[in-house]
Amino acid sequence: MPPAINPTVLEDPAALARAAADHVVEVLVAALAQHDVAHIALAGGSTPRAVNALLTAAPRRSAVDWSRVVFWFGDERCVPPDDDESNYKMNRLTLLDPLGIPATRVHRMRGEDDPSAAAADYDAVLQRELGDTSRGRLAIQPRLDLIQLGMGPDGHTASLFPGTTGSIDPLRHCIAHYVPKFDRWRITLTPRTINAAYAVMITAGGAEKSDALRAVLEGPHEPDIYPAQLIHPTSGNLRWLVDAAAASKL
Repeated sequence: MPPAINPTVLEDPAALARAAADHVVEVLVAALAQHDVAHIALAGGSTPRAVNALLTAAPRRSAVDWSRVVFWFGDERCVPPDDDESNYKMNRLTLLDPLGIPATRVHRMRGEDDPSAAAADYDAVLQRELGDTSRGRLAIQPRLDLIQLGMGPDGHTASLFPGTTGSIDPLRHCIAHYVPKFDRWRITLTPRTINAAYAVMITAGGAEKSDALRAVLEGPHEPDIYPAQLIHPTSGNLRWLVDAAAASKL
């Protein structure tokens, strides 16, 4: 069993977004103090959208040298990049474009391609960019500086949904799988890659997530029912940020 987790509880969604934005800044600044470039994986959803708005505005915008940040994605829906369901589109409109980030520093998951091929391509890019010779050291396992995640009312995180995690190839860094709940394919980083990160931040807001949050943090270890339980970095930092409504049953 992973160690017990004590989440940081914020008053409301606005306070949650502020705390999350501050944590992003803190992690990126620390990473850039150690290395020439910092690598962050973005998430979809309402809280990341609010976080992005804060990161692109004063004072947080000027706190990070965004020209030295490379952007990745934790998961993606299998839709074109201009589709309203695309995590890439949301982050492009609310973060990447406002910050003036060039496409050369954005590694998006190609949701418009064959899902398995897109996942294999992303796996290869992760290994090429962050693997063997990353930052001058031998590191076969790709390591991102920060992975942003959310948690759904069913306990899923990234695109790791209940009933889909048991068959994940433990050697893969990115996979595509079919999610019966939505009758759709998703592309997602694997628990292996998420847990290798230097820092992982999971946000959860809203009363509709209170039952799942209690099960994930205080219930028995049932990761194929509550996939968020799979997230426990091997040598990195895990930060849970939740609002009072989500934490109401803890």
